[in-house]
Amino acid sequence: MEPNNEWLKRNLGLEYHADEDNIWLQKGITLRRLIGILGIMLPVFLWFFLWVSTNRVEELESISHYYYTRVDSIFIITISLLAIFLIIYKGPALVDFYLSLVAGICALLVVLFPTSPLSDHIPDVNMSFFNTVLSDNPTRIMVHYYSAGIFILLLATMLLFLFTKSDKPKATRGTMKIMRNRLYRVCGIGMIAAVLVMGLRGFGWIDAEFYDARNLTFWMEVVAVELFGISWLIKGETLLKDKT
Repeated sequence: MEPNNEWLKRNLGLEYHADEDNIWLQKGITLRRLIGILGIMLPVFLWFFLWVSTNRVEELESISHYYYTRVDSIFIITISLLAIFLIIYKGPALVDFYLSLVAGICALLVVLFPTSPLSDHIPDVNMSFFNTVLSDNPTRIMVHYYSAGIFILLLATMLLFLFTKSDKPKATRGTMKIMRNRLYRVCGIGMIAAVLVMGLRGFGWIDAEFYDARNLTFWMEVVAVELFGISWLIKGETLLKDKT
């Protein structure tokens, strides 16, 4: 039978270590890949499993509003795993650890301080996809919004200024590294742009009817999360790996 580490590396791109006194998840490259996978699959899983369980096809007001639905466990578990993985992520430099640590704490706050009640946007609380009903709490909602925004901005900062670093002079960097850096910058700028769009709506600088009719909060969050996931898969050498 093929050793577990070889199977995992070839089929999943993950590193496995069978040392008795060590945990499996001990390599940064594995952590990056898991973070990327969780980020990409979060909105897909939320929409898909809510559709499977309740036949609701329409997306909700935001990704965070899935906290109030039948798929609340997927939202809570996935965000919590992302938070824990980011908190324990070390990175090549100390600044990587600090930024990832704060981003992970912000992700936990997103779960601990839920967004505005879903009943504010869908008045019929007896609908089949509802699972939790909370009253309005301005402090809780404010902590949620700020935590979500800081979370995305910190990760975008890592993409723009940390993931693009190299120990080689610019002139000697390979083609794949140049491509990766370009994608890191595209992903980072895209994440910041998504936050700005949501911020402009919050300050009333985008027409509310236009914004809400297109459910832009949900789609901007999807853009940010997908770009985040793709960039971490690139960093984990699942995509655009150097040719050997």
